[in-house]
Amino acid sequence: MDLYEYQAKDLFGAHGIPVLPGHVVTTSAQAQAVAAELGGAVVIKAQVKTGGRGKAGGVQLARDPDEAQRKAAAILGMDIKGHTVHRVLVTPACDIAEEYYLSFVLDRTQRTFLAMASVQGGMEIEEVAATAPEALAKVPVDPRFGVDAAKAAEIVAAAAFPPQVAQAVADTTLKLWDVFAAEDATLVEVNPLVRDTQGSIIALDGKVTLDDNAAFRHPAHAALADPSGQDPLETAARARHLNYVKLANGQVGIIGNGAGLVMSTLDVVAAAGQAHGGMRPANFLDIGGGANAQVMADGLEIVLGDPDVLSVFVNVFGGITACDQVATGIVQALDMLGAAAAKPLVVRLDGNNVAEGRRILARAAHPLVTMVDTMDAAADKAAELAAVTFAKGA
Repeated sequence: MDLYEYQAKDLFGAHGIPVLPGHVVTTSAQAQAVAAELGGAVVIKAQVKTGGRGKAGGVQLARDPDEAQRKAAAILGMDIKGHTVHRVLVTPACDIAEEYYLSFVLDRTQRTFLAMASVQGGMEIEEVAATAPEALAKVPVDPRFGVDAAKAAEIVAAAAFPPQVAQAVADTTLKLWDVFAAEDATLVEVNPLVRDTQGSIIALDGKVTLDDNAAFRHPAHAALADPSGQDPLETAARARHLNYVKLANGQVGIIGNGAGLVMSTLDVVAAAGQAHGGMRPANFLDIGGGANAQVMADGLEIVLGDPDVLSVFVNVFGGITACDQVATGIVQALDMLGAAAAKPLVVRLDGNNVAEGRRILARAAHPLVTMVDTMDAAADKAAELAAVTFAKGA
């Protein structure tokens, strides 16, 4: 789960990292009132879960409450990389002397954690890495030992922070690691971490991604979720404990058992779709290795509920999940959905109890269901049916 900037900074503050005060508002009048309360110049910052806010005009300096009202009115409702701004953070302006970068991230490739730091903060770190890779220090962090004072000093030294801020940055590094570890995050980032003209070190911006797999250890994290910013199908799938991800610009719904099989199914559908008008997979849905008929029915209801889906490919290799249970789930889901199930289904079953599964589907003889024996042929059929449905609606 990605957090908004204000949520990330709330976590930072709770772990002792210096941040500026601020208030999140949803109207320009509220922004004006907060600016008056804070006094002096303020910064109006769009709260969206994407980068590039400043370049898009989503971060604006306001010198007085009236200007804060005007700047907030301009930012609210703005589209930033497909994200609509519904709220802004109003925070005091900072007299910046220097800008730095500091983060911890889960390094999946090396199966460890990675600290990254640079004295060239305030810009996209990808640009720093590309144009001046020597300016971005990367220090592996052993998960068994984490970050202590010595490790923090190593990170600060690797990035060549100025001596006058080295200890303060090391202290902040320790606290940022505490956020990363204690909150079960996969990313914590401060950009920029600044030294102001008074010599203080402040986290001026923040980015945090929390590990959803650790949510059971953090019941308070549920309050950080923003339903308005989530795809409703993904929200509904999560409530049913389904591994579902909506994909952009797709027309073929995908249901499979096992992440590897589903990923392979996405590939074969994308390849097959090239011969049928560019039809593409519309989602990732893994019903799991031990899914029963109810799970199959829930998954089919979610996929068929996507208005972008024009056909559905159910690809199951029966192991722990028996093919007869999958077939029963398909029949139950179609009965339950009734007229709402108006999209063709291509079903490929193989493995445990495949003969019984195919018999169940054949006996049901649902007009929307087409059984195909092989994965490649089934992918081609699903793409073809999606293209036919698309042509009818064009």
